[in-house]
Amino acid sequence: MSGLCETYARAFAPHDDAPFLRSLAEGGGNSTPALSKAQGLEGVIRVLLIGCGDVAIRTADLLRANVRLYGLTRRPEDVPKLRGHGITPIAGDLDQLRTLGRLRLAPFAVLHFAPPPSEGRDDPRTARLIAALTKARIIPQRFVYISTSGVYGDCAGSRVTESRPRNAQTPRAHRRVAAEDRLRRWATRYGVKLSILRAPGIYAETRLPLDRLKLGTPVLRAEDDVYTNHIHADDLARAAVAALFRGLPNRAYNVTDDADLQMGGWFDAVADAYHLPRPPRVSWDEAETRIAPMLLSFMSESRRLANQRMKRELRVRLKYPTPQALFAEVAPKALKKQLALPLGAAP
Repeated sequence: MSGLCETYARAFAPHDDAPFLRSLAEGGGNSTPALSKAQGLEGVIRVLLIGCGDVAIRTADLLRANVRLYGLTRRPEDVPKLRGHGITPIAGDLDQLRTLGRLRLAPFAVLHFAPPPSEGRDDPRTARLIAALTKARIIPQRFVYISTSGVYGDCAGSRVTESRPRNAQTPRAHRRVAAEDRLRRWATRYGVKLSILRAPGIYAETRLPLDRLKLGTPVLRAEDDVYTNHIHADDLARAAVAALFRGLPNRAYNVTDDADLQMGGWFDAVADAYHLPRPPRVSWDEAETRIAPMLLSFMSESRRLANQRMKRELRVRLKYPTPQALFAEVAPKALKKQLALPLGAAP
């Protein structure tokens, strides 16, 4: 490693006196002396965000004090929001290659949050993205792709490490496998340091299944239930930042919290925290007649993700090691607000 890459590597290496990446992984955002030197010598570090949804915005908030952020968006109404989080908007659509010419801005790193299309077994959006990036005068040095733990398929409740062969069983998981494979080939060819973050269900204060609980949608009875995995949106953002500068080349990471929950236990925990009725339990045969096919597909796969590699190599310290950590923080406030509503008012 030489030149610009070497300078960046020094800038983001751990420092005893001012650990920049450690502070980011733990929610801080202070710059190190080495980072300031790198910015002064080489110019501002450019990071490109592909897909600017909730997790991308949380990631941007961690990075904005130290890098120049750009974000691809196809929706003009999102421009004020992006600017409000320190992101320079770039108009473009991953479904139309001709609109991606402005991605040739020579970013140091790319964070790819955008999902594949909703149909098929391939991800042409990622194909168009890397075609546009390859035309840049400088190929990005680092690339983080947010994939899904669904690529492992059903593991019958087994503990799953990153070395387990992928066994996608749904079209959406096949699309993610296609994206991972295409990115690995591209990264190997062009010397890009690729990190793949395999994320399970993402939760946050605004991403809890409260409406489903209020509707009384059933879950599987204990003997039919499956193991499920979750990660708080803030912790996924921290993992993305850590992978950006600590991830090993062409390496996959399970990004999950420490909870060991079956799906029914997850819904029970949310219900208990918010003083809602627990969902009814049904057999698998009954679930097939009462639960929507998309939701039912998640109930057909059982696995328990191992996160030791994430902790060891990325050195991510989870802010929310279990969902209960979030519930203890936000549920009392939500219940207090609900009690303050006039009788009969909708919460």
